[in-house]
Amino acid sequence: MHYEIAVCEDQPSERAFLSALVRSWAEQSGCSAGLASFESAEAFLFECAGRPLDILILDIEMGQMDGVALAKRVRAGNETVQIIFVTGYSDYISDGYDVGALHYLMKPVDRDKFFRVLDRAAQKLRKNERMLTLALPDETVRVPLYEIRFLDVRQNYATVHGKRDYTVKKTLRELEPLLDDRFFRIGRSCILNLTYIQRVTRTDVYLTDGSVLPLPRGMYEPLNRAIIDRM
Repeated sequence: MHYEIAVCEDQPSERAFLSALVRSWAEQSGCSAGLASFESAEAFLFECAGRPLDILILDIEMGQMDGVALAKRVRAGNETVQIIFVTGYSDYISDGYDVGALHYLMKPVDRDKFFRVLDRAAQKLRKNERMLTLALPDETVRVPLYEIRFLDVRQNYATVHGKRDYTVKKTLRELEPLLDDRFFRIGRSCILNLTYIQRVTRTDVYLTDGSVLPLPRGMYEPLNRAIIDRM
């Protein structure tokens, strides 16, 4: 599974340390992580406003805007983001209740405890994962969006390719609004989950499960821009 994670910490050494821990956790957990780090709340808001975010690791004592104020801004537009505060002062702990903080970690941050908190954050995100509901002839199934590698269509039937393949009498135009920004449409007959892309050439898209999909003419640059925008 892929997570978008941000670290906001005004001390360079602490910021580098926390970022290194996040990378180590992702590697150990077998997941991928898009990681961005910021030296201030203002820098975070300037670069990340409106972008998808799963986990936010925040120092509380920062410059003009502190971590609690930033967390309130982020929470107002993102109900599912997991907020982890890092602080050197226990006096601030009560401030986190207003933003639904997952946990407080006291400095110096312990590696094992940090990993356990990130595990909890990942577990909550999976629980909150959006689903695609499909009405099949004999049953109704709910497929987590993160499991879907791609969707394609033939005539009036769309197939959702996940851990299993599900074919429904739907068009991609009907299904596309039910997806999120991980998905990108290439041409009229295919929608890709960007997190499963391993390599792109001008004629084909290679997915991490070994699938190779044809890339329509003129889609090479738009697809690469979409991939870069999610980094």
